[in-house]
Amino acid sequence: MSIGDNDKKFIEDPRYKQCNKEAIYAGALGILNVVWWYAWGYGLGSKPVEEYSYIMGLPTWFFMSSVVGAILFTILTFIMVDKFFKNMPLEDMDEDEAKEFSGEVR
Repeated sequence: MSIGDNDKKFIEDPRYKQCNKEAIYAGALGILNVVWWYAWGYGLGSKPVEEYSYIMGLPTWFFMSSVVGAILFTILTFIMVDKFFKNMPLEDMDEDEAKEFSGEVR
């Protein structure tokens, strides 16, 4: 049996395209989270302690970078999953199901 004897036609799984998009969205949100944390933490946190202002007993730089950042990026994660992620079956797909999933009309 040689390689050319296989009668099955290769069908690229359309879910890979969606998974790649979702990975890019998640990576971008993660990078944005680090930028937020770094900007607040090192931007405001580099002043002398005597010049700090406080929110709820915490320095503003810490409150904004860690407390507000955690809440904000948790909410953004829920929004991203709700709006941009797609519920996909994990079972094998045949050609018709792949076309239906990718939006192609036969």
